[in-house]
Amino acid sequence: MLIEEELCYEVRGAAIHVHRALGPGLLESAYDKCLAIELHERNIPFEHQVLLPISYRGHLIEDAYRADFIVDKRVVIEVKAVSKVLPVHLSQIHTYVRLTGCRLGLLMNFHSPKLIDGITRVVY
Repeated sequence: MLIEEELCYEVRGAAIHVHRALGPGLLESAYDKCLAIELHERNIPFEHQVLLPISYRGHLIEDAYRADFIVDKRVVIEVKAVSKVLPVHLSQIHTYVRLTGCRLGLLMNFHSPKLIDGITRVVY
């Protein structure tokens, strides 16, 4: 089993491979689907489009949020394709990390000319 830092390294490598193949400028959904293929091809265990429930006043809202990826039950990945990462995007990945109980999160903005510059690491 990879430690979290090694796992993040492997995931970043998969994402960079996708970005090099496709380049910036596509829709988020394209990068999302291609990253799922790349993670699968590299035998990196992940869950895709994971529903994250919340509780409100005793009511369970099962589909309140949806995380793009949870890798090996330890790292949350949020895929973006935006011209600029906004504070709301950072809040989103922080929320997903907290709700999943994972320690690490990666916000990946595939719109960046170099993906490595578009990856923000979040530690909970």
